[in-house]
Amino acid sequence: MPLLPTLSTIFIVLSAILVAIGWVLIARNKRKAHKSVMIAAAVSALIFFIIYMSRTIFVGNTSFGGPDDIKIYYTIFLIFHIILATVGAVFGIVTLTFGFKRRIAKHRKIGPVTSIIWFFTAVTGVAVYLLLYIIYDGGTTTSMIKAILGT
Repeated sequence: MPLLPTLSTIFIVLSAILVAIGWVLIARNKRKAHKSVMIAAAVSALIFFIIYMSRTIFVGNTSFGGPDDIKIYYTIFLIFHIILATVGAVFGIVTLTFGFKRRIAKHRKIGPVTSIIWFFTAVTGVAVYLLLYIIYDGGTTTSMIKAILGT
């Protein structure tokens, strides 16, 4: 298993688990614990992002190495994951900002939506990892655009 993709995947899964724990804590009205766990979730997501971007910038991205007949489905799935992750990150930043600024009504409204988006982001991220490194041998490692388009 490649170190950096495995490590980054661990951190994104950890962030989703922490978000789930935070959700349970706030449902039990444990606000201080909720805040601490959600900050830990955000830090975990940030560590994921730093590892992912460092690898993307300095090493490149791995193209799909599986069968050609499912490559188009993988590519569509990957694009969906990238869009989902981007939306989830923006929602996460907005949700955290509302929480830190004590705009609790807005935080409560957007928080559950953000959590659901983040859970799907984590699940699709793990699926991408499995398809690239576990189920199939990874293709070539190249620039992000070339890896996505398979050129």
